[in-house]
Amino acid sequence: MTQKADIKWSELRFSYIECDYRFISVYKDGKWDEGELSQGHHISIHQGSTSIHYGQQCFEGMKAYTTKEGKIVLFRPDRNAARIRNSCENLLMAVYPEEKFIEAVKKVVKANERFVPPYGSGASLYIRPYMIGVGENVGVRPAPEYIFGIFVTPVGPYFKGGLTPCHFVTSKYDRAAPRGTGGIKVGGNYAASLLAHKEAVDAGFADCIYLDPATHTNIEEVGAANFFGITPDNTFITPKSPSILPSITKYSLMHIAENSLGMKVVEKEIPVSSLDQFSEAGACGTAAVITPVGSITHEGKKYAFYGEGNEVGPVTKKLYETLTSIQCGDLKGPDGWVVEI
Repeated sequence: MTQKADIKWSELRFSYIECDYRFISVYKDGKWDEGELSQGHHISIHQGSTSIHYGQQCFEGMKAYTTKEGKIVLFRPDRNAARIRNSCENLLMAVYPEEKFIEAVKKVVKANERFVPPYGSGASLYIRPYMIGVGENVGVRPAPEYIFGIFVTPVGPYFKGGLTPCHFVTSKYDRAAPRGTGGIKVGGNYAASLLAHKEAVDAGFADCIYLDPATHTNIEEVGAANFFGITPDNTFITPKSPSILPSITKYSLMHIAENSLGMKVVEKEIPVSSLDQFSEAGACGTAAVITPVGSITHEGKKYAFYGEGNEVGPVTKKLYETLTSIQCGDLKGPDGWVVEI
């Protein structure tokens, strides 16, 4: 058995820790090379690269877990492979083959096995695949070359306190344009969120809630996560919009809600004025898994959820426990969800 790194796993935050190996593959002259594991934490690119000037880049977020039996597993890597392919196609970037994507993820996790947090620690190995446009260029056009890379780092909870309610405020800013890049995982969406996030935190909130960019009347995303609400009649409702990133975590929760908890599941527009229909609410994504939403403040009006916004609702807790139990191998999920390395 591989000896683990000397890390206080239970004290980890969501921050970068250097690991031993990364994976790098280069696209040049119309084809990908074989790719390789390498050491190092920096890359060197041409100053004319499109990723620097025109934002031609995208990325993914995944996690690896240790099961009770000591196995290392991935959660739905095929979905990440498909999503980064979609991002690349929308940005006119070279597509890294999906089967090679999964193979590369397995290689880099295996090579960094000592950094995969142990079972029961509450931590996981965060996996960051990325694609950037590189090479000599100055005009607004697709890059002549691309780098596909993967690095990993052990992480704890995205929000301090783990599964505890956080409080949010709606933002006057947009994270993406209507019919723009909101539905793909491109860095520009996150750059556009930095000021809104800072203003929300400065005002005493965990993060901001983005409304739809066309009308500013419907709930869209919670910071960098997807939103869901639970009604008193046991319905799971989540926003539907082309400018929302399709969260793998959210669609997994929708499946669990319907097939494990017997809930009705609905994707539809959620007017911010209708927030009082929810008894519970949450934000979900790879980084946070589920963050209970204690309250949302909109134009001075506060919508508080379960326990006056101070407690985790029972449905949210059950969704979280079911999903994380599947991810770490304690509970059997649908075929293909958990992939052993």
